[in-house]
Amino acid sequence: MQRLYMPEGRLLNTVKNRQLLSSIHRLEEAAATNTVLEALALSCDSAHNLNVDLGVIKGIIPRCEGAIGIAEGLTRDIALISRVGKPVSFVIDGFTTDGSGQKIALLSRRKAQEMARDDYIASLSPGDVISARVTHLENFGAFCDIGCGHIALMPIDTISVSRISHPKDRFSVGEDIKAVVKSIIGDKITLSMKELLGSWIDNANYFNVGETVSGVVRSVESYGIFIELAPNLAGLAELKDGVSVGHKASVYIKSILPEKMKVKLIIVDSFPDDGSLLPIKYFIKDGHLNKWQYSPDGCCRSILSTF
Repeated sequence: MQRLYMPEGRLLNTVKNRQLLSSIHRLEEAAATNTVLEALALSCDSAHNLNVDLGVIKGIIPRCEGAIGIAEGLTRDIALISRVGKPVSFVIDGFTTDGSGQKIALLSRRKAQEMARDDYIASLSPGDVISARVTHLENFGAFCDIGCGHIALMPIDTISVSRISHPKDRFSVGEDIKAVVKSIIGDKITLSMKELLGSWIDNANYFNVGETVSGVVRSVESYGIFIELAPNLAGLAELKDGVSVGHKASVYIKSILPEKMKVKLIIVDSFPDDGSLLPIKYFIKDGHLNKWQYSPDGCCRSILSTF
């Protein structure tokens, strides 16, 4: 079902979606089969109806059909206004004509969301690995679309083992990511990513003692400086003047100690970050997790996630 109920924006340029938007006959076919489509929302009028570009004809999403909860007052109108200029998911409710006799498609984003909820999201359980798209970032976490505009939160402490000061250190808005369902309480879904980014050993195996590699300064403490070598691996460097959080750094790997889960580093140089984000490396991309162990066997500390 995930193929049908992708995060908004993922369906827009697929071959099938483009084909179904290519003619009125194809739109009628999509209406008859209740197929979820995507197109760009061009504007939101004063009554908060969304005007949608279907290419061959105009589409309208009436306010009450704009999202689950709008009609009941449980969802604010900003959920509609914020879709202007962005793709929206919908099914075609029917057709009518405007004052000049032009055919118009009546659309429902609410029904697409209800279908996604009932056919896909309701079947999810903690530990499921899913696709998501980052919609906006706050200091406490990243909000992600998991299907047809259904939003789930990924708290900042679940993004990676390496601590970050803000989700923007890891993500950009509109980025497609993988996530694991951490918890489901009522209709609220919480996500995590750190379990997909490899254990300590998985990441440490990419590095060798005696190498000089690049990293990111994540924390400056009285006893040393934490350098992120990978999202799920950080090492501790000796103090050095002029090093600030967020700086890039070149570091010499002094030792790698699996039994203590430590990487000891020496900072060779540091310099301001250019603002670019490194691509995320996933060790797990699909399936289901019952548990995940970050710490090496026999380590003095145990770090384990259970679902």
